[in-house]
Amino acid sequence: MLDVRIEKGLVAEVRSSLPENGATVVDCTGLVVAPALVDLHTHLREPGREDAETIESGSRAGALGGYGALCAMANTTPVADSAAVVEQVFNIGRAVGLVDVFPVGAITVDLEGEKLAEIGEMHASKAQVNFFSDDGKCVQDSGLMRRALEYAKAFDAIIANHAEDRGLAEGGSMNEGEVSGILGIPGVPDEAEELIIARDLALTKLTGSRLHVPHVSTAGSVELIRVAKRAGVRVTAEVTPHHLSLTDTLVASFDPVFKVAPPLRTRADIEVLSAGLADGTIDCVATDHAPHAQEDKEKEFDKAPPGMLGLETALAVLITELVVPGRLTVSELVDRMSTAPARIRGLDGHGGPVAAGAPGTLVVFDLEARWVVEPARLASLSDNTPFAGRELQGKVVHTMLRGKFTVRDGEVVHGQG
Repeated sequence: MLDVRIEKGLVAEVRSSLPENGATVVDCTGLVVAPALVDLHTHLREPGREDAETIESGSRAGALGGYGALCAMANTTPVADSAAVVEQVFNIGRAVGLVDVFPVGAITVDLEGEKLAEIGEMHASKAQVNFFSDDGKCVQDSGLMRRALEYAKAFDAIIANHAEDRGLAEGGSMNEGEVSGILGIPGVPDEAEELIIARDLALTKLTGSRLHVPHVSTAGSVELIRVAKRAGVRVTAEVTPHHLSLTDTLVASFDPVFKVAPPLRTRADIEVLSAGLADGTIDCVATDHAPHAQEDKEKEFDKAPPGMLGLETALAVLITELVVPGRLTVSELVDRMSTAPARIRGLDGHGGPVAAGAPGTLVVFDLEARWVVEPARLASLSDNTPFAGRELQGKVVHTMLRGKFTVRDGEVVHGQG
């Protein structure tokens, strides 16, 4: 067991039996101290849908979930497709100060897939955007996708394309398979995702650019990414906690909380996704935290918008589903939720290691604590969690951002050293 001394926002020392010397002592006996988590895929809804989430409420949820950095997706109103909007998101995030908010810029104007957005201006802005996505919509035009990759290559930025072939996915609300056939709900086949990933991998190889594949959901997609990595294609990938833990059988309840894009797949897909995360084919876990106002989400299944909450449950879901059964070690968990996403996005000051000289941006969690998810107790303004009522193992105790507690003893705080 080691002691960690934090001074002036930095980790000053890490060794056994450090003298107190008047310092404030926080007893973390039996707890895991790790670099704070980093989420590459968060929907904060501000500007435009502050009834569903704000940057402040999303930051609170992130801090409670152990996060030190959130990458805010561009599908806001207005869309984050200009320097003005990404700077607005960046500035509000800094003013809130609970997590570092890094805006994601749109690939195309208004997410319409017709004309490239102001990628260069967003990169040159105060927000220094280097990650671009139309998430929620797929760039269908192959020529436009090629130009986006080529343009982003000029400053080594990353293009993250929502992989969904429009023609194959049209009208689908869940995974296409045995369950959709029984329920009579139109489905989205695996191939809707895999065709776009295959195309984007080919274009990435052609251009020598960087591609990030968000929310991988099928076994076939994992194999495509594995083959491309072996061939030297500059691709990284993420998987969500819900695609690692929930199957399409849950849709039999017709509860829209289980509607997500891409849809929940099968147990066989979960097995391959978990193995891909363990062996590094899939680089990291991202939440795809997608809050929706109650009046929007509580519609008939086919009419409800896709999306689930994720920030406050992600760590516990991964501990429960992967660490406890022995499919992922704690070190691998920390890598996939902190070190790897920080490395992909190039976020200095995030992702560890916990060593002298590193920023004091840390999470402290209890591997053994068990708790029941109660939507009313979550910090998000929305309550569309698929884990409501479920007992999970693993709980965040403290979160620190540059040496200041943002969460202490499970409660959000501001500015405490």
